[in-house]
Amino acid sequence: MSLKQALLGIELFEGLSDSELEAVITLCEERSYSKGDIIAEQGNPGNEFYIIIEGFAEISVDSEQDAPRKLVVNLGSGQTAGEMSLVDQGPRSATIRAINNPTTVQVIQQEAFAELCENNHKIGYIVMRNIAADLSFRLRQRHLSDLG
Repeated sequence: MSLKQALLGIELFEGLSDSELEAVITLCEERSYSKGDIIAEQGNPGNEFYIIIEGFAEISVDSEQDAPRKLVVNLGSGQTAGEMSLVDQGPRSATIRAINNPTTVQVIQQEAFAELCENNHKIGYIVMRNIAADLSFRLRQRHLSDLG
């Protein structure tokens, strides 16, 4: 899967033109991880957004000091993690770990993305609108499940 194909399938970038997607691609840095490698660790500052290109990564949460980590989800090609890092640099809410060899990801640094948004407000608006829509959906679903 090409990087552009991956970006076209990511809701976060839905609504961007080809030239705007190309601008996002210029921010991407490819990294490769081996099985068991930690891509991002819970509690550390979040300053990167990840796009899985090849392989799989698990998202897990350490809830208590002596409790085993809780698997939240496995992510594969075309899926993303760390989108909140594009909004703020708060602590990571989960750990991202490679679960096979190789796991290749494209990384977008928060600082570089913020600079792109400053230079192209349309990209910033579209991506932030998409993040807000996703958060709204998640909150609504959570609220409805709490009622049931």
